[in-house]
Amino acid sequence: MLRDRRVAGLLLGDLLANAGTGMIIVAMPVQTLALHGPVPNAVAIGLVEAAPFVLSTVLALAIGLGRVRVPPRTLLLADCVLRSLTFAALGALAVTGRLTLPVLIAGLLFGATFRLAGSSSRRLLATSAAGEDGRFPVNGLLGLNTTFALYIAGPVLGGLVVATAGAGYALFCDAAGALILLGATLSSVPRAAADRDALREPPASGWRILRRRPVAARLLVVEFFFNFLYMPIEVALPLYVSGTLHAGASGLGLLWGALGAGAFLGSAMVNQLRHLPQRPLLVAIIGLWALCPIALAAVGDLTAALVVFGLGGLVYAPFTPVAYSFLQSGLAPAEQQQVVTLWTTGSTVAAPLGLALGGPLIELAGSTGGLVLSGVLTLLLLPIAARAVLERTPKGEPTCASA
Repeated sequence: MLRDRRVAGLLLGDLLANAGTGMIIVAMPVQTLALHGPVPNAVAIGLVEAAPFVLSTVLALAIGLGRVRVPPRTLLLADCVLRSLTFAALGALAVTGRLTLPVLIAGLLFGATFRLAGSSSRRLLATSAAGEDGRFPVNGLLGLNTTFALYIAGPVLGGLVVATAGAGYALFCDAAGALILLGATLSSVPRAAADRDALREPPASGWRILRRRPVAARLLVVEFFFNFLYMPIEVALPLYVSGTLHAGASGLGLLWGALGAGAFLGSAMVNQLRHLPQRPLLVAIIGLWALCPIALAAVGDLTAALVVFGLGGLVYAPFTPVAYSFLQSGLAPAEQQQVVTLWTTGSTVAAPLGLALGGPLIELAGSTGGLVLSGVLTLLLLPIAARAVLERTPKGEPTCASA
């Protein structure tokens, strides 16, 4: 019972923190477009979206490769404190009219230093508290949190805040979400147990452990390119909404909300998918998602776009919880932190690279052209993914029931 309360407290904090982050998904492009000056719109959005990943990637790689060992609880607390202070300061500058594009980029760069390590720590703390039997449903609940808060409640609330008060106030909401997660972590995760587990000497680096499971290592490469080819959509979407759909910040919030609504349904189905062959399921998700940006580029009104993006969220949502459950099922407790952090980093580092490419790409191809290109390239990834993930498991490789 105590364990259930701890998991529930951490999941609640995660939900509310993601809601704050979801609000700035809408607010940051709007804030950027108000500050970009001589910098082209798409390039400025790409720089702002990429900034939070740079330093956080360096730290997370150091942990994942086994050179740095920090307790997951400590990493999550550091992320909450730094994020709340930084975003509150950025919000204060924004609402007083003193925020500039370089300051915004610098604030996001340093304020998100623990972002990836904190994200993997949330998953580690929640799944370790739930135990081996509860790992799959907890991964599903974390996915449900992300989709509901990050893509439904957060963007809708963010659109309302931006439309009624201004983008700067959404930064305060994200800071408040980080404070709530801080309180949830302090009250739900005992220091002694978390620190003792995290500081055990790992038998090998995260990459060496992954190499013992070739399918998991290949899946990480596939997920990297899957995320990389998705990221130009985040640059194109604000321009697509304002240009093709002739809608404002509220329209962008609704579009992200539609993605989240579909993802909410998809995440709610994750526990029912646990007995399906999961490798073919992961490949099918990639192919179905690829059709989404292509279809989105073909529609010209907000209602149709909401339907398309909602369906995209439905098929995409199970990917992450299924992939993490597959990965974690073959790991010993002492291997979890470095491997999960490395996996999170390897899959997420595609974001700044994809965003950096997405800015110039959308500037050249336009918003609808960039959407089509993202979908077509993802379709070209499909046969590579099928070969990498569905290849027969070599004799001696660890297997799991969900594979």
